[in-house]
Amino acid sequence: MNLIFNFLVFPGFLFTAVIGCLASWIDRKVTARVQWRVGPPILQPFYDLVKLSGKETIVPRGGARLTFLAMPIVALSAITLVSTLIWRVLLSPQTTFLGDLIVVIYLLTIPSIALIISGAASANPLASLGASREMKLILGYELPFILAIFVPVIKANGIIRLGELLAWQWTNHIFVGSLSGFIAFIVVILCMQAKLGLVPFDAPEAETEIIAGPYIEYSGTPLAIYKLTRWMMLFVIPMFLVVIFMGGINFSGWHILWGILKYVLLLVIIVLIRNTNPRLRIDQAMKFFWGPVTGLAILAVILALLGL
Repeated sequence: MNLIFNFLVFPGFLFTAVIGCLASWIDRKVTARVQWRVGPPILQPFYDLVKLSGKETIVPRGGARLTFLAMPIVALSAITLVSTLIWRVLLSPQTTFLGDLIVVIYLLTIPSIALIISGAASANPLASLGASREMKLILGYELPFILAIFVPVIKANGIIRLGELLAWQWTNHIFVGSLSGFIAFIVVILCMQAKLGLVPFDAPEAETEIIAGPYIEYSGTPLAIYKLTRWMMLFVIPMFLVVIFMGGINFSGWHILWGILKYVLLLVIIVLIRNTNPRLRIDQAMKFFWGPVTGLAILAVILALLGL
């Protein structure tokens, strides 16, 4: 019963959904201010979800109905599970288990894979094109992302438990404070932007080019679920990086405020990158990730092996 509560309420679905909606509002509000607009009210994401959920769900003719409707739920479930694992470790580091870091890395790829399958199941050429771009983008950023994530593992002498990585940072120093950790942190920020599907790495969606790509045939509740998943990822992925590189959140006194500020810092970086860069073509994104970003990730790994 306790596990069900953790998954559905706190620190799982309900908690993550609420914070994700608030993070989406901050993103939209700051973007509006940058563009000299007022921006939406704080409850606008919740209004959008309710409005979308009340609309008719249309399945495209010729599409794979079951797959088309199931993929949004798969993506939502994966990101909810990641949030549950991360926050259980934050609240109680001893609840960690062997390899939970690897499990989180795996689960973070599922929303992108679900999007690819959704595009293929839509029976729409623009959706298929968006799915193809998403597939290429995954191939581009996953390698440097994984290399950078394992820099803390190397520096902590092979620890692959989230709770023990947190404890190591509390006892010694945060990983981003070292040279290799700082370089790896830059790499994961760039990869995080691609995982979130935000500018400059939003080629799979590219509303001005392929009219939302894999999302083009979605409407009603499935589209609302996909939007909610994206907003939850805006909370979950930065929190994962806070745990891995910045010592997580220590729930004692003023340390709680410092932990929240770490997440806010990453959210600000996301918004700044989104509002100061043009969209890259998919071939440019691939060259960027397989070139300088992977090079930086390899450099970080080498420096970590040298103890720097």
